[in-house]
Amino acid sequence: MQLGINLGYWGAGMDGDNLAVAQEADRLGYAVCWAAEAYGSDAATVLSWVAAQTERIEVGSAIFQIPARQPAMTAMTAATLDSLSGGRFRLGLGVSGPQVSEGWYGVKFDKPLARTREYVEIVRRAMTRERLTYEGEHWTLPLPGGPGKPIKLTVHPQREHIPLYIAAIGPKNLEQTGEIADGALLIFPSAEHLEETTVKYLRAGREKAGLTLDGFDVCPTLPLALGDDKDVARLADTFRPYTALYVGGMGSAKQNFYNQLAQRMGYEKEAAEIQRMYLSGDKQGAAAAVPQDLIDKTALLGSVDRIADRMKDYAAAGVTTLNLAPAGFTLDERLASLRAGSEALERAGLA
Repeated sequence: MQLGINLGYWGAGMDGDNLAVAQEADRLGYAVCWAAEAYGSDAATVLSWVAAQTERIEVGSAIFQIPARQPAMTAMTAATLDSLSGGRFRLGLGVSGPQVSEGWYGVKFDKPLARTREYVEIVRRAMTRERLTYEGEHWTLPLPGGPGKPIKLTVHPQREHIPLYIAAIGPKNLEQTGEIADGALLIFPSAEHLEETTVKYLRAGREKAGLTLDGFDVCPTLPLALGDDKDVARLADTFRPYTALYVGGMGSAKQNFYNQLAQRMGYEKEAAEIQRMYLSGDKQGAAAAVPQDLIDKTALLGSVDRIADRMKDYAAAGVTTLNLAPAGFTLDERLASLRAGSEALERAGLA
């Protein structure tokens, strides 16, 4: 199992620290550094900046938002980043959510699976550097009856095949991801529930494509907080606002993929209460309502040995790249968490 680092969103006042974290991860031998985007910093600019100041670590978009870019533009960006980084780019895609898609980008959040499939097909076709044509429900290239003509990508990517990941949570999206992608970007993964909530759907998609999970990258992100095992409850409190935001406030009352995932993990009543409180404006109450057990199952908390044991659980559940989001109020604390992750992987015998 490999380790990755997830820097999350940029522009929160810790940009210099984030670069230092990425450089330390590079030095420690982490496999990949991911950056996210929502409606603030864009991932492409961040990744180019990180790639320019690291040597070996790969850089990945977690995610490029599908409603934000035409697929041909994403192919251009992927080819450029792969070329500039010396073949170190991983392309992560996702549909985002209805609030961002429609509120920020003005793109209707409908038929997300069909849109994702077409998007991936166009990106892959463009990356072959053949003249681009496509006829689908959501995109037609070139547009009929106009002056457009088939054009081919002029940039030469460093590699013929850039690894393509999809952020997936729901069963149908997971199955399609297994069918059409090289890896799955996951959030709030519980090792104990990973087979029933995630892996079985990825496997079904791979089988549909005549493939197995061999070579497919199961790639979840987990927060990591280093401390004494006696302080696990306190460490869990660090991630209460984070968990409440996703389970309670990410999306609408009818359409929250993270809330649905928590329900599939057995937290039906708790997920409903977190969402009710969060959407009513009581964010502190929502955070307090998050069960400690839910946080402990979806984060790495405690000593290096405890974290190593949890890493074994994730490897046994099918995880191939474990992305860490190291917690800490200072840069030194975040770097210590990063080093603890590397040490834990070695103690677990997974390096």
